Amino acid sequence: MTILENQWQISPPTTTGDAEAIRYLKQAIRRGEPWHLALLETIGLWSATEETYHDRTYRYLIAGEAFDWLLLAERLCDEIDGLLPDNEKTTLLFHGRLPANLSTEKFKGLIGDRKYRQYLNYFYGITIEEALILAVHDEVRKERWVSGYNGEHDTVHDAYQRIYGATKTALLTQFRRGNSHPQRRSTSLTELKEFTYWLFKYRLKQCDKARVASDTRKALERWRQQPGFTPVQSALSP
Repeated sequence: MTILENQWQISPPTTTGDAEAIRYLKQAIRRGEPWHLALLETIGLWSATEETYHDRTYRYLIAGEAFDWLLLAERLCDEIDGLLPDNEKTTLLFHGRLPANLSTEKFKGLIGDRKYRQYLNYFYGITIEEALILAVHDEVRKERWVSGYNGEHDTVHDAYQRIYGATKTALLTQFRRGNSHPQRRSTSLTELKEFTYWLFKYRLKQCDKARVASDTRKALERWRQQPGFTPVQSALSP
């Protein structure tokens, strides 16, 4: 897997080009194009890496490398509310599933090569890193259950210690210090994504290649076990 160094050009919230992309999306759906294909085409046209819309900040590119395509899809779905079936919209935004089978090559062709590579960064660096944490957390809980200890105390910290060699608290403090983030008690969703991606890169530096490969296989298996997993999701995975 390759971590991209190049970024989208930083542009002001909803540039003229992005406004045109939204107009294209609405017109494409109204003339009968499948909404999910028009949506992916619009994602390919989109230029802003971050914007504030309806008093909410959307950061589509995490750490300048990892593209959160579902967040942009959520933003665009708000623009076409009423033009697509509510059940299909819910399935996409809550489960990451498109309403029809789509090959990896088709998905890549619609959003573009650069965004697809940045999507891979997000997939491995955030989605699969989260799955790894869940997998190891499950292992810790199972080991405690087998040993007769059913308490949940410190199981999360034990999982982080096993993967990264330090507790979650210590790692979060290090992440915030290195990125000039305030040391708060709470964590926003955006910061959590940035932290997870930072953990991914931290793990790549700390572990040998064999361990990284083993952990990735474990995480992918855990990801495939999630409720509601479908072949469509598998087709969009690397």
